[in-house]
Amino acid sequence: MRLGVIADDFTGATDIAGFLVANGLRTVQLNDVPAADLQVEADAVVISLKTRSCPVAEAVAQSLDALRWLQARDCPQFFFKYCSTFDSTPRGNIGPVTDALLDALGEDFTVICPVLPVNGRTIYHGYLFVNGIPLAESGMRHHPVTPMTDSNLMRLMDAQARGRTGNVPHTVLDQGPGATRAALETLRRDGFRYAVLDALNDAHLVVMGEAVAGMRLVTGGSGLADGMARAWSDTGAAATAAEAGRPRGARAIVLSGSCSQMTNAQVAAYRDAAPAVFVEAERALADAEGYAAELADWVLAQAPDGPAPLVYATVGPEQLREIQQRLGGEAASAAVERVFGGLARRLEAAGFDRFIVAGGETSGTVTQSLGIRGFHIGPQIAPGVPWVRAVEKPLSLALKSGNFGQERFFFDAQNPAG
Repeated sequence: MRLGVIADDFTGATDIAGFLVANGLRTVQLNDVPAADLQVEADAVVISLKTRSCPVAEAVAQSLDALRWLQARDCPQFFFKYCSTFDSTPRGNIGPVTDALLDALGEDFTVICPVLPVNGRTIYHGYLFVNGIPLAESGMRHHPVTPMTDSNLMRLMDAQARGRTGNVPHTVLDQGPGATRAALETLRRDGFRYAVLDALNDAHLVVMGEAVAGMRLVTGGSGLADGMARAWSDTGAAATAAEAGRPRGARAIVLSGSCSQMTNAQVAAYRDAAPAVFVEAERALADAEGYAAELADWVLAQAPDGPAPLVYATVGPEQLREIQQRLGGEAASAAVERVFGGLARRLEAAGFDRFIVAGGETSGTVTQSLGIRGFHIGPQIAPGVPWVRAVEKPLSLALKSGNFGQERFFFDAQNPAG
C-alpha cells in the first residue's frame, strides 16, 4: 500500500479513487472502517466515511479509527479527502479532523488544497474559485447543509482549526517542486500549521504532487491526489487498474437527491428524454417505506429497453428553501433519503444491477441500503466520477458528487462504452 485515503463522504471517496486508478494505482474503496481482520491487496485504499456534516466529535472519532486501520497495515502516507468546494462552515469538521490526524501522527504541519482544475476548482492567493467565480458567489452559497459564504481558505481554516494558515502562491509553484517545498518549510518554521497551495492548472498539480511527497499527512481534493499519483504513475497500468471496476449488468436506474446547480441542469436535460418521477417530501415524511414501494412499482412499470427511469428529489434553491421552511430541513432530507434507501433495496431485489446516483448523501444512503462494504474502482465516466463495482455482489454504481459532470451525465453513464 502506497497511500491511505480517509474521505469524508461517499462521492468524495469515489472521486479521488477514480483519479488514482487513472494513474495506474490499483485502488479499493471501503465503505466505513472495515473489520480488523479484513485483508486488502491494493496500491491505494480509500475509506469512505459520512463525516462531512455530522457532529465534530463523531467525525474525529471515525477518522481516527480509519487512520488506525491504515496504520496497522503499514501505510506510509495518508490523505484526508474533502470536497473541492471545501464544504465546511466555520463550525465545520475539516479543521478538527485535520488537527486530530496531525496529533495522532505526531506531525505539526500539512497542506490544505481543495483543488480540481479540470472541474473548474482553482485557488488563487488562497481564494477558492468555482468555474472562475469566487466560492461565496457560486451555487455553493445556497448549499442546504454547508452554505459557503467565504471564499478565503485561510479564514475558513483559521475559524475551525487550532493553528494559523499561510499561503503558497501560484508564482512559487511556477518555479517548480523545489521552490514549493522551500516555501512550505518556511511557513512551518514561522509557526504556521497549515498551508493553502494555489493551483490554477494541471501543471501546478504535478508540482505540488512532487512537493508533498515527503509529508505523512496531506489534505485536500482529488486534484492534489492526481498530482501525487502522477509522480508514481505507470500509464501502461491504468487500463489494468480500472478493469476490476468496469461496469457490468444491464438494467439501470437513476436516483438523484442532490440539489446542486449542475445536478439541476442534468435532471432537466434527462427528464425531457426519459421517464421521470419527483419524490415529494410530504409523502416521504408521512410513510417513507410505503412511498418507496409505490415508486418501485412505478419504476418496474417502465419499458426495460428505453432510457433508465429517473427518480429525483432535485429542486432549485427557491423551492428547496420553501420545502425546508415548511417541513423542516433535516426532517425532510432524512425522510427523502429513507425513500431512496427503500427504493434501492426493492429495485435490487427486482433485478436492477446498475445504480446511477447523484449527491453525496444519497450515494451514501443507497450504498448502505444495498449492504455494499467495498468497491473495485473502474473507468471514469467524467472527471471525478468513476464506475465502481461492489466487492461482494454483482452491482455496478456511478456515485456522482452534486456539481460534477456535464449536463448529459445521466446519458453518458448509460453509454455501453463508459
